[in-house]
Amino acid sequence: MHMTKGCILLASHGTPGARAAERHALAEAAASGRPILHLLVVPGFWAGMRGDDWLNSPGARNAFGNYVEDLLSREVEQEVNRLGRAARAAGVALHSRLRQGDPARELLAVAAECAPALVVIGSPRRKGESGYRCRLKIEPLLRHLPAPLLIVPREDAAQMATRRQGAVA
Repeated sequence: MHMTKGCILLASHGTPGARAAERHALAEAAASGRPILHLLVVPGFWAGMRGDDWLNSPGARNAFGNYVEDLLSREVEQEVNRLGRAARAAGVALHSRLRQGDPARELLAVAAECAPALVVIGSPRRKGESGYRCRLKIEPLLRHLPAPLLIVPREDAAQMATRRQGAVA
């Protein structure tokens, strides 16, 4: 791994909760001079996505699977580039890693490799909100992470408006 010990390990996949964690990690890194290791985990259930029985022919299944993989690759690239731009603007060194599998297991594996000073994640989606829930299991992280875990709460609409006004002023 290209990271030194003591980095800030940020698990983010670009959702509103994850973006709150990103902002906190960027501020912490800018203040401390620590680099950020950004971990984006694609859940394992996407592996080998080839469609259901409605795709009867192997050609149709493969075409659909290739489409899904290409779509995921573009989304991952967009997230990594977006966070990279934010890090450069904040003067923070950022390295991104992509892993596939169980989010908690992959976060623990990367934390064991890089010995971070801090692990930062966002809070889960609220009930009733649309979108994918990564279902990150917190209990294994609490038991096995080699560093403090910070779960950054999501901002509500009023907090976001206040932050935007501060950025404009």
